[in-house]
Amino acid sequence: MDKLEELEIKKQMCEIGRRIYNRGMVAANDGNISVKLSDHEILCTPTGVSKGFMTPEYICKVDENGNVLEANPGFKPSSEIKMHLRVYKKRKDVRSVVHAHPLYATTFAIVGKPLFQPIMPEAVISLGNVPIAKYGRPSTDEIPNAIEEYLDYYDALLLENHGALTYSDSLNNAYMKLESLEFYAQILYQSIMLGGPQEFTNKQVEDLYDIRKKLGFNGKHPGNYSVEERKKIKYYNNVDKEIK
Repeated sequence: MDKLEELEIKKQMCEIGRRIYNRGMVAANDGNISVKLSDHEILCTPTGVSKGFMTPEYICKVDENGNVLEANPGFKPSSEIKMHLRVYKKRKDVRSVVHAHPLYATTFAIVGKPLFQPIMPEAVISLGNVPIAKYGRPSTDEIPNAIEEYLDYYDALLLENHGALTYSDSLNNAYMKLESLEFYAQILYQSIMLGGPQEFTNKQVEDLYDIRKKLGFNGKHPGNYSVEERKKIKYYNNVDKEIK
C-alpha cells in the first residue's frame, strides 16, 4: 500500500473518531480504532487522545505483535491494542476493529445483560445476538483472553463493566455495527421501561436469517448456521428461544 492510500485510511479513522465522539459514544480520551493494512501492518489510534479531535499525524502503526513501527513524537499506540490484535489473529476476515463506550450498550454491559432479544429486523439481520465477555483489566491480556471464545461466532460484543467492541471487513462496516448495536440497546432499554418488548417468534427470526443470507452479508452470525447446528454450538445454546 502506498503512502497516499495509507493517508486516506488515516483520514477515515479520524472521521470515524469524530463520529464516535460527536454521538456521545466516548468521553474524554476513551475508545480506540484500528485498521489492518496487511498481515504485518496495523494502523491504530493513540492512547491519551480524544477521538473527536484527531488528525492523521496522530495515527500510529504497529506490527501483528504490537511492536511500534511508526509513531510521531508524543504519540503512543492505544493501550488496548492487544484486544484488537487478538481479533485480527482469530478472524482473518476482519480488517477493522472499533471499541467505544456507547451509553446504552455500556449500561447493559454494566448490569450484565446481553442483547439477545429479537425485537427489530435490522438488529436481527445485522447483529443477531450480542453476548457479554467477562471483565478484564484494561491494557492487560485479560480482555483479549475474555473475548477470544466469542470471536468465531459474533461480530459484536459487550465487554463486562467496560463498553462495546465491533469488528468487520472494513472500517465503515465496523463502525456501522457499533451504531446498530447502540441503537438496538437504546430501543431495548426504552421498551423495557414501557413494560417489555414484543419479541419475534422463532419463525420470524428464521425468516430474517434467510433474508440476511439472500442479502449476502459477511461476518459471523447465528444465521450462518442451521437450527440443528446452533443447538450444538456452546455460545448459541442459551441464545435462541426454545427451538421446537
